[in-house]
Amino acid sequence: MARLMATATCTAFRGVLEGSGERVGQRVLLERVGFLAELSRTLTGALVASRWDEACLDVLAAGVDERGESLPSKGWMAMRRLNWPQTVTPPAGVYVPDRVRRGVEEYAARTLRLALHRRSIVTAVLATWPADPSRRTEGEWAALRKLLPVGVSGAEIRNRTRQIRAYVAGHGQLPGGLCVLEGPPQVAPLVLLAAMDRQQVTLQRVDEVTARLRVKLPLRAAPASGRDWAWHVIDIRLPATVTPDAVLHTPALRPTPAGRIAVDLPHSRLAPATKATGHRVGLGFDWGVNTLLTGTLGRLTGRGPARRVVTDGRPLVFDATTVSAALHRLRGHREHLAAKRDHYRALADGLGSPHLAWGEHLDRARVLEIEHGRVCARIRHLNNALAWAAARWAVNQAAALGASIIYLEDLTTLEARGHRRGNARLSGQVRGTVAQAIRHLAARAGIAVVTVPARGTSKLCPGCLGKLTHHPAPDRLSERGWKWAHCTGCGLSTDRDHAAARRIVSRGLLAQTHTTTDRTTNTRTIRTTIEGTVPLVRRPKKTTRRLRRQRRAEQAPSRPRGPKTNPGKQHPTPSRPTGPRDRGTRRAAGQAPGPKTSRRMPDVRTVPATTPTTGAVQRPAGHDTQTPAAVSGPVPGHGVPTPHRPEDHLLRSGRVRLSHRTCRRRTRAAERTGFHHLHATEVHPLTPRFGPPDSDRTRPRRARKAWKPQAHTEF
Repeated sequence: MARLMATATCTAFRGVLEGSGERVGQRVLLERVGFLAELSRTLTGALVASRWDEACLDVLAAGVDERGESLPSKGWMAMRRLNWPQTVTPPAGVYVPDRVRRGVEEYAARTLRLALHRRSIVTAVLATWPADPSRRTEGEWAALRKLLPVGVSGAEIRNRTRQIRAYVAGHGQLPGGLCVLEGPPQVAPLVLLAAMDRQQVTLQRVDEVTARLRVKLPLRAAPASGRDWAWHVIDIRLPATVTPDAVLHTPALRPTPAGRIAVDLPHSRLAPATKATGHRVGLGFDWGVNTLLTGTLGRLTGRGPARRVVTDGRPLVFDATTVSAALHRLRGHREHLAAKRDHYRALADGLGSPHLAWGEHLDRARVLEIEHGRVCARIRHLNNALAWAAARWAVNQAAALGASIIYLEDLTTLEARGHRRGNARLSGQVRGTVAQAIRHLAARAGIAVVTVPARGTSKLCPGCLGKLTHHPAPDRLSERGWKWAHCTGCGLSTDRDHAAARRIVSRGLLAQTHTTTDRTTNTRTIRTTIEGTVPLVRRPKKTTRRLRRQRRAEQAPSRPRGPKTNPGKQHPTPSRPTGPRDRGTRRAAGQAPGPKTSRRMPDVRTVPATTPTTGAVQRPAGHDTQTPAAVSGPVPGHGVPTPHRPEDHLLRSGRVRLSHRTCRRRTRAAERTGFHHLHATEVHPLTPRFGPPDSDRTRPRRARKAWKPQAHTEF
């Protein structure tokens, strides 16, 4: 079993002053939490700025102090071992407890340690700066990869290369390092209570849905002594994601722009351990725009060189068209509000303060800024809800199909190439949140999640590895985009995302021995690409009554005979009411009057049946009792050619339509087969399979209906 960590964001609405029992409302509590968060941000920002140089980052990266001893893993202890916090003191006249300083030092240590990863990438890029930064040679890429840490994607390399190129264009020389290339990182108003002990904060669980937080908060913005700090008891309502068996850890406090107190509550629970190799059944998912996730099931068969991945061809689609349309509309509205806000600000700056309209323009810009924030919050809420809904759906599909692993394509290995409109829509889908949510939910279900290279998944055919040609979907010819894939080699015609999902699950199952695990983030990825065909196999037949009866018949000799265990038939089969038409049909067929025929008896046929002796054809019971039920002689359709009719070639070519309006008109087909409710309509030109028909006013009105593309899918 492994320990699974997660963070639940709760909201603190009110509290109580310990000792006096005075109730503290949400507005006052938000104000006091804001005092502590602002004090923490001020001290943390000053500490980070004082140590933002290459020498301090070298010491922190080495992981040893002046005496040569290893630095502790806790950030505030490492900072005190290096004697760095002594250079930063609170403002004059402000009293800050030692436990609050611990939280400040922990926040600064985490910020500086995060900068070490960016610094290693910048250092490697500067050490192997190419002659042409826009295009590196194979040797330059190999030299760069040797200096980079493990797990750096191509997108990170390109982003840092662009940043250095912009610096060179502005200063005419290469930067000396990350501290020259960037300024000190900005910190947010956040209180890390995890670095404090019981002298500052305590947390206990009251029941399954409530937790109680005791924390010391300042009563004013600049507390002068310990009397200006007081204990506040806050009851936190736990969400449903925090199970009763979860272990709660010390949270973090932060005020939100919406005027609430966010409590980021970490919690842990036991989860089944997952393995990286040895999987036989996996589920591969491909990213899309409106169809956010398209997946398919793959099964690894064979051993050694004969290994291959087979699939049943069933597509699994998470369609987010409605939410994507809402997000697209909200993003356009947000950009419109931002443009109007900037316009009013520019007008106010141009007029100046003495002008009468200066204040009016600023007020309008202020109103637009508030509305812009509300739209941004709505977009974040929809993105988060969409991400978790898609992740929950993907994990449920894997659990229902018996898959032990989920494969996702790693989009960080790709870079957009000029499709601005599509990239704007893709960037708003927060696929990082979706992947993170899938990892969390899959870990709870005991399912592994691994990323595979995304390059070329939509380029080759999964059936024969031939080159695919992409076209608009047959049922959406009027829409832009290349949604449909066709292979000229094996004739595969399917959805483009579905074909990519088949190749993703093939890459994952075939190369699962090359899975690497990042110890810091505990994420698994495959960087080795092993190609293989993914043939289609038939799904097993559903167990029907006939199959069960056959199996019982095959096993009957081996089973010991005994009394019947099943109750058997308890009531007679309900009879079908008969009328004069049924009796007339039975007499015309030469049958003796007998019991009524059941509805379940197969006596009504949809094709003519030839009797073995006379060759007569019995037509099914219909509406017209005057039609002769049997004819003598050979019957067309049973080894005898059909007599020639003038309209046969039109019917075969599709230029004759059959109408269902009336069942009274008789045709020769009705006389031969007994089906007299079809007749040929007027002859009209052929309608092309793809594309709108030609405008022809000579055709009947019924044939000039608005053209609609017909779906043509082959899975």
